[in-house]
Amino acid sequence: MSLAVTAWSAIGALVFGVGSAVSSAPNFRIVQTAMVHDSGSNIVETAVEAGVFNTLATALTAAELVEPLASGGPFTVFAPTDAAFGKLDQEALANTLQPASRPRLQQVLKYHVVEGEFFARDLIGGRTLTTLSGQRIRVGIAEGEVRVNDSVITATDIRATNGVIHVIDTVLIPTKQTIADVASEAGQFKTLLAAAEAAGLVDTLSGAGSLTVFAPTDEAFANLPDGTVESLLRPENREALKSLLLYHVVNGPVFASDAIAAQSAKTLNGEAVETSLRDGALFIDESRVLANDIEASNGVVHVIDRVLIPDSLTARSTGAARVIESAIERGAPLFNNGDADACVAIYEIAIESLVELKGDQLPGHLRPVLTRALAAARAEHDAEESAWILRRALDAAYSAVTEQRMTRRMTGPGA
Repeated sequence: MSLAVTAWSAIGALVFGVGSAVSSAPNFRIVQTAMVHDSGSNIVETAVEAGVFNTLATALTAAELVEPLASGGPFTVFAPTDAAFGKLDQEALANTLQPASRPRLQQVLKYHVVEGEFFARDLIGGRTLTTLSGQRIRVGIAEGEVRVNDSVITATDIRATNGVIHVIDTVLIPTKQTIADVASEAGQFKTLLAAAEAAGLVDTLSGAGSLTVFAPTDEAFANLPDGTVESLLRPENREALKSLLLYHVVNGPVFASDAIAAQSAKTLNGEAVETSLRDGALFIDESRVLANDIEASNGVVHVIDRVLIPDSLTARSTGAARVIESAIERGAPLFNNGDADACVAIYEIAIESLVELKGDQLPGHLRPVLTRALAAARAEHDAEESAWILRRALDAAYSAVTEQRMTRRMTGPGA
């Protein structure tokens, strides 16, 4: 496991505090409190009528969340009792209830609310839920008790007209670290942070919105062609750098499972990245995700091993890139329809054409790579494996060609 993955995993463990203690053990205990389980009132009214959520009601008022929670929904609310709030540092709690701390208070309270109705029967098997704060909570059984993160659920299925309440014995605390904070602490994203500063995007990564960031490691930036990073950081290339970085950012939280299901995601530079699952790993375009679902106060981070290159910076519709695009556009559907032999034939023709390209249309180091792939595919007796050998070579060539085009665009003639 890489240092980057280890760092992010450690952060995840600190944020969630659930760990391996949560299991699917069938025996569990729920302590029911003396409450009406079908009140005929909305969520806020039901909480007030119960008489044990006075601090929660005060906090909702201070956060200006009473109206949204009373009129919207349906919601599932994990409601801390007055005793749960009593476990907190009371001076810190009093400060959080002040108007100046409203954004943080809203974040904490939204961390207790999930859109949709989830009853006890939906939770005891263990699941992960995305809260209104954008961060996730984990529900499962630990030591014979149903818990949400580290908090014990003491009563369930208190119904309201716009949702359901589950009572918990500890206030849930979301992480306060922004995307920029966790990237800085991980220590593997110095180039990304420097680039964000040069492009004027640090505030974006530290702001109150909810984002998804595909974060290339320092090693990923180092693997770009020589001179690329230096060129990107020049003041005259600020807009191109901004476009490149925004191609790594999606509005709203997109977790790994969401990315796989969606197959694509529109980035903040206006172009879309492709998301796919290959050999058990998540890929964003041709970049492999090394660590996923790292949560921050303003979104989620996926660590990737390659810098993503948007079309707008590569002009990749001619020459070698177009040969590769055409081959994949024609070959992939044939492979998917069971005709691997036809796919292999198309890929072979494309690679032969690439090897024969004149001048510097193809980076020099790719010719032997493509030639070896062609020989390996022809020696392979399984057509599907041959197709994959050639496809991997085409993907590698495509990445190198687009990076070469980007470098030329950034550095300009004679640089």
